[in-house]
Amino acid sequence: MDSLYRPEGVEERWQQTWEEEGHYEAHAERGGETFVIAHPPPNVTGELHMGHALQLALADAIVRWRRMQGYNTLFQPGYDHAGISTQNVVEKDLIRQGTSRQELGREAFEARVWEWLRLYGRTIMTQFRRIGASLDYRRERFTMDDDYVRAVMRFFVHLYRKEYIYRANRIINWCPLHETSLSDLELVHAEVDDKLAYFTYPFVEGEGGITIATARPATIPADVAVAVHPEDKRYKKFVGREVVVPYVERRVQVIADEDVDPEFGTGALKVTPGHDPLDFAIGRRHELPEPMVVGPDGKMNDQAGDLAGLTQEEAGERILAWAKERGLLDKLEPYRHSVALCERCESRIEPLISLQWWCSMEELKKPALEALRACRVRYHPESQHRFAIDSLENAPDWNISRQLWWGHQLPVWYCPDGHLTVEESEPEACAECGSTELRREEDVLDTWFSSALWPFATLGWPDDTLDLRTYYPGDLNTTAREIIRLWENRMIFSGLEIMGEIPFTDVIIHSTVLAPDGRRMSKSLGTGIDPLDVIGDHGADATRYGLLKMSSTQDVRFSYGAVEEGRKLANKLWNVSRLILTNAEGITPRLEPRDKEERWILARIDGVRGEVEAGFESFNFSQAVQALYRLTFDDFCDWYAEAIKPRLYVKDADALATALGALERLLKLLHPVLPHVTEEIWTNLPARETRLIVTPWLGEDRRFEADAEALERVQDAAAIFLRSGVAVELEADDRRIFEAKIRPHRIQVNGNADAERERLRKEIARAEGMLGNAEFTANAPPDVVEGEREKLARYRRELDALGG
Repeated sequence: MDSLYRPEGVEERWQQTWEEEGHYEAHAERGGETFVIAHPPPNVTGELHMGHALQLALADAIVRWRRMQGYNTLFQPGYDHAGISTQNVVEKDLIRQGTSRQELGREAFEARVWEWLRLYGRTIMTQFRRIGASLDYRRERFTMDDDYVRAVMRFFVHLYRKEYIYRANRIINWCPLHETSLSDLELVHAEVDDKLAYFTYPFVEGEGGITIATARPATIPADVAVAVHPEDKRYKKFVGREVVVPYVERRVQVIADEDVDPEFGTGALKVTPGHDPLDFAIGRRHELPEPMVVGPDGKMNDQAGDLAGLTQEEAGERILAWAKERGLLDKLEPYRHSVALCERCESRIEPLISLQWWCSMEELKKPALEALRACRVRYHPESQHRFAIDSLENAPDWNISRQLWWGHQLPVWYCPDGHLTVEESEPEACAECGSTELRREEDVLDTWFSSALWPFATLGWPDDTLDLRTYYPGDLNTTAREIIRLWENRMIFSGLEIMGEIPFTDVIIHSTVLAPDGRRMSKSLGTGIDPLDVIGDHGADATRYGLLKMSSTQDVRFSYGAVEEGRKLANKLWNVSRLILTNAEGITPRLEPRDKEERWILARIDGVRGEVEAGFESFNFSQAVQALYRLTFDDFCDWYAEAIKPRLYVKDADALATALGALERLLKLLHPVLPHVTEEIWTNLPARETRLIVTPWLGEDRRFEADAEALERVQDAAAIFLRSGVAVELEADDRRIFEAKIRPHRIQVNGNADAERERLRKEIARAEGMLGNAEFTANAPPDVVEGEREKLARYRRELDALGG
């Protein structure tokens, strides 16, 4: 073994070796109990970001652990075609080349997308490998592969024939740059400074009017009513009267509706059903007309009369000037409010009424809700489980159509008479009238419609495959909380609808990793951190360790310190392994401990095995890695190795054999978190016939349980001595171990037992006060609370050692 451990080169070599030797492969014919994660497919144009890195660190630790436990493990990789994102990036490339998708036409544009993806897409799997993700890369799937497209078409036709899919005019979110509809979940919101304009709408018969406030004067030409709250005493007497809409001078009625907010503006609302979701709902209830004066490009359309072709800002200024001339503009005041933007291009969203395809959620969501309420599928943490249920209970009908060219084109054909034919592949003639002049629907499906099939379409559905029978349903999914409504819940109801089974039993909603200063990570803000840079500087193992330590039920700040701790741990492990192996030539590992330090390190390894298993099973990864750190750094390296050093140097065969056996067990425990350095050390152990990645996990070993407390007793005694100079009475074996540990640190320390006891009592009182505070235990991060509990236990032990 080299004197220093350098992860560069080693990690890449092991990644290639494991993959080439087939250790990541899942084989359905093997049988046995399965463990399956269908990993969230990244965008085909994507690059590894910190969210991906955390997601992979969590999932891969579980997968490697289950693989060592003997499960028939499938870690499924693949890509999402990412409709609007991919179209956006290719269109930008076309603009740089001096052309556009419109100039190319649809067929040529689709060919250009495929060519762009061939040259620049599908690179993120290489980055997944760099962090050590043990996915079965042979099984890589893409949501635009022919077989996957067939699955999407089958799903659409199935839902259509059950009358869950329908077409209707509804108000939707419209992106004027991409000229497509978007769901509420594909928007971001930003605070903007506007002007709130107060207009008077005169009564038709004269003598006054009603004043309304609006931030969008350009939409006034589409007003069809003025609404007030039915209990608003200021306006009750005006309900039923008519007023005149400024600029267009249209006569409209004053109506009463409970959705009106009496506290906003003047309490009177201009009703514009074509350009506002609230107004749309009011208009539908009162059967009002739905004119629209803003077009798909965000500019004023032909229905706007002489304002046609103007931007909304220009139209608004013209209306303001018109009203001011006639004394109908009461005032303008500053108005800061939140507006919706397209997540991809940050264009301001236009609410427009549009003919779209919808999926009814009324029946689809019922089995999924039952599964969530019964906890057959469980989100972690519990707060996200409650959110998942609430969001599904309130899920509106799903707008599944998008006005894009890249994606799954709807399997709908029209004949000249307007009849619809819905089939998985192009029909020869109209199903209703027999016409052979068919035109396909131009819309494509919402990207999330296809990704909802991911857990079973990747396994061969709609065909009845061995993979599908073996690996569905799966076990676990990991994702961010903003994907719960977009993807997780949709996979649940789709799996129940098509397969009759939930797609997985558990969903980990992982933290959002913030920049070290607490801001969101963003390239544009200069706060982004490239995980590949972190891996390059510290290694994949250290990065994985750091991310697992950071993981929490809350958002976390990225900590270089946690990653550096992982690097130091890998180096410490390397050095202690080298110490043992340098002296162990010709020795066969065995667990036949002779001395107390050997028995208690084996007891500690078994105890931490239980902690790691509990941490992984409860998805408390921070707890698991901190237990591994204490075991490796403190117990194994600083205590056990120091205690047995004299025996190692004289080639004591019994001590070396037990040390090798203990090291084997330690490496197995660490492998899911630090896979590369542990495999590298493993190959240096004598008589290694199998790779560590597929070596059986540790079984329970309670033979030395009675010695488990010995280590803590000696450690506490050393901590007291090094801190205060106070010596604690110890048994002979304990004294020998104690001396081995503190020998390098023997210094003159002032202090006495009474002062140390008083200090410990104060620390115990402080810790008990914190842990007795319900607000602290409820709101502090779980690892902080657990840390305080561990401190309290240590303080109490140390006080006991000093005789209370």
